[in-house]
Amino acid sequence: MLADEPTRPRRWGLGDVVLGLTIGLVGSQLALAAILAASGRTVDQLDELPLSLAALAQLGLWAGLLGAPLVATRTKGNGLVADLHLRGRLADVWRGGIVGILLQLVALPLLYWPLLELLNKRASDLEGPARDLTDRATGPASTALLILIVGIGAPVIEEIFYRGLFQGALLKRGLRPAPAIAISSVVFGVSHGELLQLPALVMFGVVAGILTYRAGRLGPAIAAHVAFNMVTVLALLLAG
Repeated sequence: MLADEPTRPRRWGLGDVVLGLTIGLVGSQLALAAILAASGRTVDQLDELPLSLAALAQLGLWAGLLGAPLVATRTKGNGLVADLHLRGRLADVWRGGIVGILLQLVALPLLYWPLLELLNKRASDLEGPARDLTDRATGPASTALLILIVGIGAPVIEEIFYRGLFQGALLKRGLRPAPAIAISSVVFGVSHGELLQLPALVMFGVVAGILTYRAGRLGPAIAAHVAFNMVTVLALLLAG
């Protein structure tokens, strides 16, 4: 028997997904409120928060997105690796990486070309949330923190939650792959709270869901997510 092969029934499900989202959203708001109060800033001064404090607010969100899968699989299953297929292969790095880069450089421009024309927006408008973070990276330490948060932390944790726990819970309830991937991708997109970026996020979620389902592990989706995020971060950092 493989070390990560399930030995106990998996009793976790959509209730754990809802709990994780709730804890994450509430936790991020509470953390942000505490940071603003401690730093003497108001909500209107959010853009003035240094990257280190913005990272602390992110921890509130991650408490739910990572805490729920971790606790649920440990208490109601066999752990993250066995239940959510948190594993990968060396080939996942370059295969998933290529997918993430192509999505960012080819698929997104094609997707947004008619949308931007219709909405009278520019391509630079899509970079708003990412640019808000990269503008705060003013030195080596803050740049390293930015890469750690956006390029590594967010992809790993979001894939564990959305493709591992959420998509897995839908499939476990008997939903067919297509609707399971679609539902988890839409929630993934909506949870970011960025209307203009919603089509891109849903599109990425669908691709990541397909990668996870076909591979039977999270490795390819995590690699694609890292590459997808890092293309934007590096482009904005180099643009200065």
